[in-house]
Amino acid sequence: MTSSLTNDERLKRRRDYAGPVFLKEGFRPLFLAAALWAALAAPLWVGVWVGLVAYGGTLDPLHWHIHEMMFGFVAAALGGFLLTAIPNWTGRLPVRGGSLAVLAALWLIGRVAMWYGEALGVWATAAADLAYLTALCLCVAVEIAAGRNWRNLPVLAGVSLLLLANVLFHAGAAGLADTGEAAVRLSIAVMTVMIALIGGRIVPSFTHNWFARHDGPAIAAPMQPFDIVTLLGTVAALAVWVFLGAGGVTGACLIVAGVLNLARLARWKGWRTAGEPLVTILHVGYFWLGAGLFLMGLSMLGTGLRESAALHVLTIGAMGTTILAVMTRAVLGHTGRALTAGPATRLIYALVTFAVLFRVAFALQESIELVWLSAGCWSAGFGLFAVVYGPMTMRSPAPASGSSPAS
Repeated sequence: MTSSLTNDERLKRRRDYAGPVFLKEGFRPLFLAAALWAALAAPLWVGVWVGLVAYGGTLDPLHWHIHEMMFGFVAAALGGFLLTAIPNWTGRLPVRGGSLAVLAALWLIGRVAMWYGEALGVWATAAADLAYLTALCLCVAVEIAAGRNWRNLPVLAGVSLLLLANVLFHAGAAGLADTGEAAVRLSIAVMTVMIALIGGRIVPSFTHNWFARHDGPAIAAPMQPFDIVTLLGTVAALAVWVFLGAGGVTGACLIVAGVLNLARLARWKGWRTAGEPLVTILHVGYFWLGAGLFLMGLSMLGTGLRESAALHVLTIGAMGTTILAVMTRAVLGHTGRALTAGPATRLIYALVTFAVLFRVAFALQESIELVWLSAGCWSAGFGLFAVVYGPMTMRSPAPASGSSPAS
């Protein structure tokens, strides 16, 4: 549905915003929060794991680590993306100013509560932690309904299921039910589907636009029948995993889903985008998604491959790489800078790639040094993002460079 405001009117109202630049769009505080927490939480977890850091939360240390990656890091990045993208989907003004500040504060309160949960108690911890995703879910629902943007209801469903997974984490911590492992599987499954859904739109779109400017080949358009089959197959395979856990049937379903996603990726000809890492990295992130699903399936069929290694291909690889790809592109585009990856951005991408490889190598040779290398590369990559891109989120847009975030 077309907004009642014209493009000129919307642009004028955006320009007339007089609040802090840092609270002008959702990506500004939430992308920076995601990067800083990613950089801090990984070495913090390794420190807890080896006994160097004391932890006082309501979840056991391993589940705290998983929770904070999914509901701290990933949830902040997802919120920054959605609050920035939804105005483009609906034609409405973005959530900004005081409302955005409250949302970011709720996210921060949740992180503190999860670390000091024993002192707060399980119920206060749950209330503090669930507040951010509850508020984000309401924001997304209101904006989609007000803009009558029904085609993006699957996105709202994804955020709602992520909130449900967080509820299951806290239900387990409170002793109400044995839901910890279901919460882990559901949270990872939801974000994997979200990457398949949103990545399936933006990867071919951005690739097509780049090829159009550089005499590249024609590629498959987004959301053709094969894409729908792939999405449905991915949802079905992950649903089997969520409800049944590891097993032969689950493994076979995940292998099929992995092959479908890798075939989908091949149709976008990412190997032809090496001239611009800002585009190539999107393909790398989607490759990790297909490979992670495939490897998870193999791990359940008696191959000797550890499921934890495959899960880290999905989490560090698909989620971490895709989030960095989207964050770097969005910050550059929305702050008026050229959509090209400089040396620092290329290093950021290299670091997250090495983080995946070192973590997978740990499954083959259990050496604590490999875990530290993986965590170090991960933290360095996101820390470098915060150093390079953080200042951009706090300044007014640069003069127009002739490119848009969606180009």
